[in-house]
Amino acid sequence: MVVAPEPDGGGTIRPAGQAATRVPDLAAAVRRLEAAGRPRWVWADTRRVYPRLLAAGVRVTRCHDIALTEGLLLAAEGRYGQPRSARAAYARLRGLPVPEDADEPGEPAEGEQQALFTPRPPDPIGVAEADLVAEVFEDQWRRIARTPHPGRFRLLVAAESAGALIAAEMRHHGMPWRQDVHDALLTELLGPRPAPGMRPARLQALADEISAAFGHPVNPDSPQQLLKAFKAAGIDLPSTRSHVLERVDHPAVKPLLEYKELSRLHSFYGWAWAAQWVRGGRFHPEYVVGGVVSGRWATSGGGALQIPKVMRRAVVADQGWTLVVADAAQLEPRVLAAMSGDAALARAAGEADLYSALAEAFGGSRESAKIAMLSAMYGGTSGDAPRLLAVMRQRFPRAYAFVEEAARAGEEGRVVRSWLGRTCPPPSQRWRELTAGPDGGRVARERGRFTRNFVVQATAAEWALTLLAVLRGLLPDPARLVFFQHDEVMVHCPLHQAERVRAAVERAAGEATRLLFGRTPVRFPMKAVAVRCYADAK
Repeated sequence: MVVAPEPDGGGTIRPAGQAATRVPDLAAAVRRLEAAGRPRWVWADTRRVYPRLLAAGVRVTRCHDIALTEGLLLAAEGRYGQPRSARAAYARLRGLPVPEDADEPGEPAEGEQQALFTPRPPDPIGVAEADLVAEVFEDQWRRIARTPHPGRFRLLVAAESAGALIAAEMRHHGMPWRQDVHDALLTELLGPRPAPGMRPARLQALADEISAAFGHPVNPDSPQQLLKAFKAAGIDLPSTRSHVLERVDHPAVKPLLEYKELSRLHSFYGWAWAAQWVRGGRFHPEYVVGGVVSGRWATSGGGALQIPKVMRRAVVADQGWTLVVADAAQLEPRVLAAMSGDAALARAAGEADLYSALAEAFGGSRESAKIAMLSAMYGGTSGDAPRLLAVMRQRFPRAYAFVEEAARAGEEGRVVRSWLGRTCPPPSQRWRELTAGPDGGRVARERGRFTRNFVVQATAAEWALTLLAVLRGLLPDPARLVFFQHDEVMVHCPLHQAERVRAAVERAAGEATRLLFGRTPVRFPMKAVAVRCYADAK
């Protein structure tokens, strides 16, 4: 079912192979058709359509997101970074001038006065959106069939589109957030809420301590003043980054490091942050599906993927509810075992603790096994890494050869792909110029380290996204996914559903593994715990 929204809340629906029909209330029509048959909804961009359906109380089972799919296909076809909107795809298909992508609106904040569906700018292409989307959808399906592994790529498209639905739902429903706990935490760490433009009391005290250590006033928010003050004290620093300061012996360093940490907390998760992102006891961040080149999510507001540990104390389940939190143990090494087909590594990945299972190969040391695996995936060469990699090359040759080939491809300027077909960015012209110069070997190796990890990290992101999509379909009502980060999920559910949700997480992990890798001895354990507060989950 192709969907094209209109500014007045109506829109057009076009079933596959049929003529388009205009409906005066698009949300009501989608609700009726969803209940009747759970079709796959095809639309230009989930961000423009689905938040408005959610606002009208409509939830759909599945969709095909044209923009996300176009981005995946363009990369696979060697056209990485070209405009990916439905209109741009149609223009390419028809040989017309290709319009640039425009930012799509998200869900309006509470109290905002917007039409149910955001108006589109004037259309220079002159084709009804439903017809345009339908034609692009058919073309995308043909292009998917031409990819090296069409079945895998179709799964990637389905998972990416499901992720768009989940991201919109998580923003709409929000993560439980106790504003009173958040305020108490800030007061405990920073002092009472300051007047606008003033520093909190604890930050001001640390600023005074820093100035006293230098013997004259220094603004700790000014890197230039700090560098000048250290230089006057006989210490020449390249920057004021924390890892640089930690190596410096000066009485200003300790209060400065504390100031930097608390200042960041105040700037990014302080009272102003809460006023913008928390409403009605819920944190409503804005997720970006596939926002990182590896397919991992990003955020364009709210910083949900970098919540400091101390702030997790404010994430508290509603009365009579609980948070079921689960993460995948040692996800990337397990992905490498499944992708490479290395029998010995796959056997070890069949255990709950992969590193302990590998320890015997590395002289009985679990830590050495961990260093070897991480060095293989990330290109580590320092310390004991070379010796341990030699052991890995001997004991787990297929896994080692798999990442080595990905690194070699990167160094040679080729692209690599994840298991399902996500394609890494090609090298830039500047990279090619640098590799032809005197420092070319180092530049090539840096890209090799990127492609070495890309094949593993991107596939791990695909596994996690597939798990998320499966889990969404298994959750009992009214349980809701409220958080997702790399390999971690959080579900908010009534207390009596906790065991059922934990079982659903385990089942979703098994199903995601089967969908990606078929029959494999590799296990992807998801440890799920039910807690009242997010801080208690780890």
